[in-house]
Amino acid sequence: MPQCYQSIVIAAPIEQAWETIKNFHDFSWASDVIEHCDAVGKIRGNEIGAKRILNGVFHETLLECNTAARRIRYSIDDGPSPVSSREIKNYVGTLQLRPVTLNNGTFVEWRSSWEAQTEDAKEFCHQIYAALLRTLAQKLEIA
Repeated sequence: MPQCYQSIVIAAPIEQAWETIKNFHDFSWASDVIEHCDAVGKIRGNEIGAKRILNGVFHETLLECNTAARRIRYSIDDGPSPVSSREIKNYVGTLQLRPVTLNNGTFVEWRSSWEAQTEDAKEFCHQIYAALLRTLAQKLEIA
């Protein structure tokens, strides 16, 4: 099963980081990477089952929004190659925040796994998640 993992330490309190990322329908913090985040249906962005379309091509569903654990899990249901529904199955991404208590910072992990015949999606996902984590750090460390 292919997997992807990225992490970063952000010089901002975990509460601030969680407030920024907890709404599945809000990618305003990453406008350099995600140009459009369109909510699909009437389910709110913090409710399981919420759906979104990123940049017109990534169809995703919220599987978990756990405030106590500060964790978001979601699926990619379809997207461009190499993450299209023809190429991958059971894609699950997890965005996990943990406090860095020595300096009131936040450790952010972004991991994903899926079923596929190849590992073509691995580098594709790595580049996107690394860009999103850098953007999140820049946004929070300026605020």
